[in-house]
Amino acid sequence: MAQQNNQLDRAKFCCSVCSDLLKDPVTIPCGHSYCMNCIQSYWDTEDEKKTHSCPQCRQSFTPRPVLVKNTMLADLLEELKKTGLQAAPADLCYAGPEDVACDVCTGRKRKAHNSCLVCVASYCEKHLQPHYEAAPLKKHKLVEPSEKLQENICSRHDEVMKIFCRTDQQCICYLCSMDEHKGHDTVSAAAERTERQRELEGSRHNIQQRIQDREEDVKLFQQEVEAINGSADKAVEYSEKIFTQLIRLIKKRHSDVKQQVRSQQETEVSRVKELQEKLEQEITELKRKDAELKKLSHTEDHNQFLHNYPSLSALSESTHSSSIHIGPLKYFEDMTAAVSELRDKLQDVLRETWTNISLTVTQVDVLLSNPQPENMTRGGFLRYSRELTLEPNTANANLLLSEGNRKVTRMSEQQSYCSHPDRFTYCCQVLSRESLTGRCYWEVEWRGKGVYVAVAYKNISRAENPVKCVFGRNDKSWSLYCVNHSYKFNHNNVETPVSGPRSSRVGVYLDHSAGILSFYSVSETMTLLHRVQTTFTQPLYAGVLVNSETTAEFSKVK
Repeated sequence: MAQQNNQLDRAKFCCSVCSDLLKDPVTIPCGHSYCMNCIQSYWDTEDEKKTHSCPQCRQSFTPRPVLVKNTMLADLLEELKKTGLQAAPADLCYAGPEDVACDVCTGRKRKAHNSCLVCVASYCEKHLQPHYEAAPLKKHKLVEPSEKLQENICSRHDEVMKIFCRTDQQCICYLCSMDEHKGHDTVSAAAERTERQRELEGSRHNIQQRIQDREEDVKLFQQEVEAINGSADKAVEYSEKIFTQLIRLIKKRHSDVKQQVRSQQETEVSRVKELQEKLEQEITELKRKDAELKKLSHTEDHNQFLHNYPSLSALSESTHSSSIHIGPLKYFEDMTAAVSELRDKLQDVLRETWTNISLTVTQVDVLLSNPQPENMTRGGFLRYSRELTLEPNTANANLLLSEGNRKVTRMSEQQSYCSHPDRFTYCCQVLSRESLTGRCYWEVEWRGKGVYVAVAYKNISRAENPVKCVFGRNDKSWSLYCVNHSYKFNHNNVETPVSGPRSSRVGVYLDHSAGILSFYSVSETMTLLHRVQTTFTQPLYAGVLVNSETTAEFSKVK
């Protein structure tokens, strides 16, 4: 009891806005007290309304009251804190401004633990106990605390809306179903929720499949980027190596030519200088001889002149001027012409080669998308494989489903199916339970006289004459008709003969967003039978139509 009184005392000194002990307490005109900051913040949100109210009793004040600290209450709190009074423990679970409050609590309300869709009320743990103990209340539907419970009440009849009108696509109460919704297609809200929940799960499965597909695409793109970068790095590295070798070769040839020219230069200069020295020696000898002859010409002694003349007049053999060949100063022009010719040839080769290199680089086949279906291996298709099942509510009465609704058999006697608007009345065909979007692949194994392997929109006709219902005989379905010795593709009542190897297994690839539908003969290898390029405007469903004495099964592909 003492503990209970202590908790009560704490509650008396707590701010109902922040659920903590009062800080700088103020008392507003209605008598309730709050933390100064809490009530100021609360009224700040109400400024646009031109009126200000008490969060507890909702009394309004105009104009906004002036706040003054309650010094007596502040002093009392300080004294109580010294004696051990603290903030209220969290387990009291009082409702704050953002919480759903219990509708039964009086005074300061606790947080709601659940809301009841039948009672249209919210309850804290204490006041929820009767729903766990009383037999009639145990049947009530409890949900997470919600402030939108009134949305479940019919505004016209003030009754809980437990019925869904499929005609008008809205929730109604039972009085509405007998009034303005009389004669409409109505079901319980729970039944409609179950149906929509199944569609939701299908949508989620499709979304998750698309996420998986896109994540796979991202991985492929990353691999493509890495492959491009790696290939480009190798190409640059190799071209650097080749051009370095070419530069080294040209430098070597440049050095060879330079060395050859200098060597020839040295040989020719040496030869010319040797001749030059001989001529210079001959000139010197001739000058000396001329000086001696001049001296002899001045000798007055006739006998002396005649004695010396024979030895002085004899001349050494002279270098004949015709043996000296002076070129037209074009010693290395042939070499320079040859180098120029080499330059021109290299320029031509480089120009032609560069064009080829440039075209090769720009024509690199960078595939940033998945390969076309006809280029994929079976392993590539299996990345998009879907395990499909047949929807019993669409099966014609002469069809027997088995193997977990994966197999269908044409029967002579009708099966005991209940009436359903989705059931095919005239055609012995059935649709899959799962809708198909994104990229999908599945295989159909068949035995017997013949089968239509198809895809169709959900709104394909069900109860009209067979000509309009049969897969491929309308604009809402596409089918490949398989018999023992031939194939035929059908769409919008147009039949196209198809050639290909006969197989008891047919593979179907669908890329919904790209508008691609392909049929394959599957055996040891895969052979493309027919490919469609179109635009799909709705989710598709896989379908099969079986002839008499025929079975077909969605295979578990591996």
